Amino acid sequence: MAAWLPDTLFEIVGQGPAPSKDYYQLVVTRSQQIALIFGTRILDYVFNLCEGKVDFLERLTDKLLLKIIFYLDLEDIARLSQVSHRFAKLCRSDMLWELIVQSTFDTITPEMRSLAKDLGWRQMFFTNKLQLQRQLRKKKQKQGRQEEQF
Repeated sequence: MAAWLPDTLFEIVGQGPAPSKDYYQLVVTRSQQIALIFGTRILDYVFNLCEGKVDFLERLTDKLLLKIIFYLDLEDIARLSQVSHRFAKLCRSDMLWELIVQSTFDTITPEMRSLAKDLGWRQMFFTNKLQLQRQLRKKKQKQGRQEEQF
């Protein structure tokens, strides 16, 4: 049945949208079978790129996206985390929650940093102050016991 198909299944040639205006050519032949190898999502993505339908958010670096996400409200961060795997990973990242904690608290002590290393900055942010003080006290007691042993 594959012999009945023409050699070139799809071909598109053109120039990309501004600002890049790169030239492109995509030829899909029956021997390539992109959809079978890479999946239909990749094939759709490549077709969209050739037609100038580019998702510019996907092109931004994680560091830049974290700076943008930092300015969102907590509800918006929760909603954004449901958009894609990439945004879910960014919205749960310790880098983001460290920025949020630093902007929320007046000062961050070395003990708090140590606790955040154990718990994670996100967990530390959502822990109420009494629980946080209790955990800091436990950590100090544990460190004191370890120092006595040595």
